Amino acid sequence: MARQGVGGREVAQNSVREAEPTEAADDGGDARHGARRAPRKHRLLRWTATTLAVLILGTAGAGYLYYRHLNANIRHDDLNLGDNKVAAPTPNAAGQTPLNILLIGSDARDTKENQQLGGAKETFGSAPLADVQMLVHLSADRSNMSVVSMPRDTLVRIPKCTDPDDDKVYAASDGRVMTNQSLGHGGPGCTVATWQELTGIRIDHFMMVDFSGVVSMADAIGGVPVCVDANILSRDRQGHGSGLRLREGTHPVKGKQALQWLRTRYGFEDGSDLARAKAQHMYMNSMVRQLRENATLSNPGKLRTLAERATEALTVDPGLDTVKKLYDLGNDLRKVEPKRITMTTMPNRYVGARVEPTEDAEQLFRLVREDIALDGKDRKKAAGAEEKGSDDPAAPDGEIGVQVQNGTRTDTLAPARGRASTVAGLLVDKGFAEAAADQSVVLSEPTTVVRYPSAELEGDAQAVAKSLGIPLSSVKRSTDVSGVTLVVGADWREGTAYRAPKEDDKTPKSAEALNGADDGACMHVNPGFTW
Repeated sequence: MARQGVGGREVAQNSVREAEPTEAADDGGDARHGARRAPRKHRLLRWTATTLAVLILGTAGAGYLYYRHLNANIRHDDLNLGDNKVAAPTPNAAGQTPLNILLIGSDARDTKENQQLGGAKETFGSAPLADVQMLVHLSADRSNMSVVSMPRDTLVRIPKCTDPDDDKVYAASDGRVMTNQSLGHGGPGCTVATWQELTGIRIDHFMMVDFSGVVSMADAIGGVPVCVDANILSRDRQGHGSGLRLREGTHPVKGKQALQWLRTRYGFEDGSDLARAKAQHMYMNSMVRQLRENATLSNPGKLRTLAERATEALTVDPGLDTVKKLYDLGNDLRKVEPKRITMTTMPNRYVGARVEPTEDAEQLFRLVREDIALDGKDRKKAAGAEEKGSDDPAAPDGEIGVQVQNGTRTDTLAPARGRASTVAGLLVDKGFAEAAADQSVVLSEPTTVVRYPSAELEGDAQAVAKSLGIPLSSVKRSTDVSGVTLVVGADWREGTAYRAPKEDDKTPKSAEALNGADDGACMHVNPGFTW
């Protein structure tokens, strides 16, 4: 193992930290000391370096990626440290399967260089946080790519994880905690396990990139064009801001100025983290186009430098631990045209000072699980296509314990009375003698769902769903339940026949999708930060 490299994976998340000491200190101490959550400014800005490494490897020339010494630069760690092993997706008609890569950025302050770049001196040497988490989904036919980033302060349940270095077992979290804490539970494989628990998406690989590599790679790439609609200086009277200074129009940025662009919150739109994320998306899309079109990258010296910087920055799972494997991945990524790349952020809502996934987030996860392109350009799915059942055989109906809960409450409607008892009675009539209503809770669930806690109960849960006409896409694995649990949703407030709502395969607007070919995007400058 090369866990020592994890601490250096400062990547995106450090790239998002503003240079000013006050902001760096607030961000660095957040999860460690229970301090008040830093503004949304830091939440979406840290994934840039990780994406950079992936896309660079997809465009660099083969000849310079095969040098043997590059392999020695690459650190590696175990892929999944949890107990949940999500089944592989069903191949398409051509025998192809999608590829899911989790990009992670560490918050560690374990080197002098990373300390200087990240600030927050009081956090030096403390447990790293996974402050960058972004899933890259490459479609089975390699025609499109979807990107889903998760805010670092999303509340999740971290599963039990075992550190492969010392066999230390980290118990599952007691309730929901910030997702960025998962990295400290044995390494990046626990972050992978946490994603799989939350989303039901099988993760094939992970990549971590250290922050110090961002500057060198940004210089190796050269200038990336960005646009502002007015002169901007990101600095307020208290000295807050990235220091970015640009004239109105489109200009190439690299090195330190590129990092300033990626960090800028003060001066873009309303000064929120969402505005900064939009600027980051624009930079990334422009970078992809630049790498594909810029003839200067045919220069052997530039390619050599780029390859060196990228491999020095990486920590990966064993499936990507050689230059050859990375190059093969790069070839797959390179097949996707910018117009078929869609970048999104997991829809979320505030829970106090943190955030949690919304119903739209589950919609986004479903689209990824079912390999549906987020740009809406997929061909229509075949009518009547059958859902894949579980490989786990179900127990006899009469032996399956089922807890039925009422989840019909909405923001505007009180819960429909007696729904748990009614549906439990339906199940008993259908032979599920162990079905019972749970009258202790009343929930808010937009659509009816069947949940189960572990793989050996998947077949049982699917049997319950089939008996009532509930689609298998509404059967979910969840650590929130201890047995098969049917939650009667707001879509079944009356009657004894369930009518499944028509599935909408559109990307939710709240995901803030940005197309990779949008070269007309330009950041709006807040009038208070112009000159």
